[in-house]
Order: sequence, then C-alpha cells, then structure tokens
Amino acid sequence: MTSMLDPEVKPSPGREIAHKSKGCLAVLVAAAVLVFGGYFLWDKTSGLLESFGEVQDYPGPGAAQVTVTIPKGATLDDIGEVLVKEDVVKSTKAWDTAVRSESQATSIQSGRYLMRHQMQAVDALGLLINPGESRVRSEFTIPEGLRLSAQVDMLVKQTKISKAAYRKALADPTSIGLPSYAHGDAEGFLFPDTYELTENATATTVLKQMVSQYKAVARDLGLDAAAEKIGRKPYDVLIVASIIEREVNQPKYRAKVAQVLYNRLDDGMQLGLDSTVVYAEKLKTNTTTEEDQRSDSPYNTYRRKGLPPGPISAPGKAALQAAAEPEKGDWLYFVTVNFDTGETKFADDEAGFTKIRQEFQTYCQTNPGRCDS
Repeated sequence: MTSMLDPEVKPSPGREIAHKSKGCLAVLVAAAVLVFGGYFLWDKTSGLLESFGEVQDYPGPGAAQVTVTIPKGATLDDIGEVLVKEDVVKSTKAWDTAVRSESQATSIQSGRYLMRHQMQAVDALGLLINPGESRVRSEFTIPEGLRLSAQVDMLVKQTKISKAAYRKALADPTSIGLPSYAHGDAEGFLFPDTYELTENATATTVLKQMVSQYKAVARDLGLDAAAEKIGRKPYDVLIVASIIEREVNQPKYRAKVAQVLYNRLDDGMQLGLDSTVVYAEKLKTNTTTEEDQRSDSPYNTYRRKGLPPGPISAPGKAALQAAAEPEKGDWLYFVTVNFDTGETKFADDEAGFTKIRQEFQTYCQTNPGRCDS
C-alpha cells in the first residue's frame, strides 16, 4: 500500500482539471456579481443625481383660472413664491430658470392678474410681462333680476365702456358665445355675479365673460339633464327662473313657485303674472292695473297662455336651480302677501286663491304706496 504522504503519489489528471474548473467558475461568478452590482449602483446613483438636478415644472397650458396679486415692491423671488403658493407654477426653481432666460423679467408690475393654476413657468412669466387682457383693472358687479337694458346701463357705469360698444357686441351673438338655444338674444344669459375687469377689456370680452359664467353655472347644475327630467327645454327652464327671480325674494319659496308655474302650464292655464306685464310695458311698479293687463304684448301672461317668448330678467344660480328642481305639489296659485317680509302663500284651488289674495289686498290697504312701487 502506498502512503498518502508519499511525494511520488500525484492526483489523477481528471481530478486536477475538475478542481481548476471549479476555481475558474467561482472567479467568474464573483466577477459577474461585482459587475452587476456596480452597474446597479451606478444606475441608481445616476438617477438620483439626475433627480437632484431636475427642475420641477408643470407641462402647461394650465387648469382653472385664478386671480393672483403681485404686491408692490415684490422682488422676482417674492413673485416666484406667490406663484408657487397659488399653484400657478410648480417650483421656485422652475420660476428661477424662466427668469434667467428672460431679460424683461424685471419689468413685471404690481397688480392683479388673471392666471391659471399649473402653468409652465415660462408661460406664467410671459403673461406677467405682457398681460394684455389678463391684467385686472378693477371689479364690476351685476345683481340678479335685472333686464338686459338695465344690465347694460350698469355695465356702462362700472366699466367705462360706451353703450354703443355694448350694443354693437350684442348685435354679434356669435362673438359673445351665446348658446344655440338663445336664438341670438342675450336677455337672461348675462349671468349676475362679480367679475374681474381686465386692463384691455372691451364690450365683447365683458359680455363673453358673463355668458361663459352662465354656461359654467348651467353645467354645474346639470341644467340640460334636469330640464329633460322634468319634460322641459333648457330655454324654458331659464324663462321660469327669470320669472322666479322677479316674483320671489325668499329662497324657501322659489322651488314651490316653479312648481306652480309648471302646474299651470300643464293644465293649459294662463300664468297671470304681473312680472311679465311689468317687463312688457317697462313699468316701474311691482303690480299692474287692469289697463296694463290688456296689453297686446306676447309677454302679457294675463291674455296669452304659455310661457312668455323669452326671459324677463337675468336669474342667479338659486333661481336656476329652483326652476330645474321644482318642489312637488299640486299648487296652482301663489301670492306674495307681504312685500316687506316676502311672505308668500300658496293655494291649489280658486277658493284658496281668493283667500290669500284678500290677505294681500289688506296688506296694500294698510301700507299705502307700498304696492305701487
């Protein structure tokens, strides 16, 4: 037997090759791990470094409108912080990058501007440098319930734009964006609200702004779908809303008055409304005489059945909602029995109507002149 310590004894060639092969494989695996690990580390590090250098900016063009105030004495850094706070630009870095690329950045003036949320920084900067119609000059407010001519008179006074300019703009319904069912008539579609008057405002831009607000409110209320649900057309709902705005001054009665009007229309009854005659004859009173009620105007609902041919005022959101969502009931009559409190009473037959009408007449007798104004 040969000793295992015998120097002359050598391993077989096969075993030596196998041993060397296993060693090479281990080296290759280790190298692969190092290479892959190095690549993974480089990739993550590279991405991290890139993210540190990336400027966070919105892609634009922007979302909902917002009014931004640039205070007097504000630096470009201050302006950037204001814009980030109002979510106009995404980051001060994006703003700084835009500012560095524009030599006229220092020409921005203090004031109020109509901008949009989530604008690209360079676009926001460009708007502030050349604001045009985005610079807010002042505000104007148009209350609910005015007829078109009264709205125009108030616009002339508040915007300092001539009546002739407004008449010209109204004569071009396409330019102010009237919906198709307006049939080219802006009566009832200039939504009552408070608006921003921009630096370069024109009669057309002002009226377009008001019509756009009507469309936005109608969309929010789902007016088209609501009208279809109650078997009416959107224009009919607007007309009813315009009547409600003139007939009712207490929110709790609006939807009930809407139902009275629809009930009378469905029963083929004349509406018999003072408000439509006041509109037709341009009266300065809340009530009408028998002579007034003999008017030949298509707006005279004492003589003609159905709705008047168009709105008699510009209704606000609450009146529009009431007309679109009437309160269910069988009432056929309503009377505002007290002009001071706005108290309104309802009846579903002639006897009930006679009773509440007498209550109104008593009020008028005990309040001389109150029912004539």
